[in-house]
Amino acid sequence: MATAKLGVDEPRVRDASRGNRDAVGALLTELLPRVRTRVRYLVRRDTEVDDVTQEALVAILRGLRGYRGDGAFASWADQVVRRVSFAASRRARVERRQRDEACARDSESSDELAREDCLLRRQVEGLLAQLPDEQRRAFVLHHLQGMSVPELADALAIPFETVRSRLRLGRAHLRVLVARRGASLQA
Repeated sequence: MATAKLGVDEPRVRDASRGNRDAVGALLTELLPRVRTRVRYLVRRDTEVDDVTQEALVAILRGLRGYRGDGAFASWADQVVRRVSFAASRRARVERRQRDEACARDSESSDELAREDCLLRRQVEGLLAQLPDEQRRAFVLHHLQGMSVPELADALAIPFETVRSRLRLGRAHLRVLVARRGASLQA
């Protein structure tokens, strides 16, 4: 019996659940695109997609022994992905709330520098969130994490000129967003 969309055959799932390394590798290779796509739809921030995808794949592998074969393997795997993604989203919400509370405490303190730093951090996060995914990734990796354009091209598996284009477009987009924000503050 094979699952239609995934192409995962039940003997391979059984072999993987018994620890057969080849079966596990083949299963992960087939599952990765499906799991990553579902995580991307369920997780709010792109920066979390790879980590949550990895967590979901690990959870699937750990749970293989519990898979009884009552339904389609793909459906069972999708349930695991949903549980892991929702848990990651809850953790991220708690972390954001804690960060916001800390920021609010800083803004109530007499330390003007801490208050300004907190407000600036919020504004930058808000502006970056408005950039298209490709531009935001390139911008953050280049300007905030210090990766060079050749390193970015290699890491993102895209041409050098595409990286330069995304950086240029991201900067232009940010300029427009900052100008709009400045105009709305003056109005």
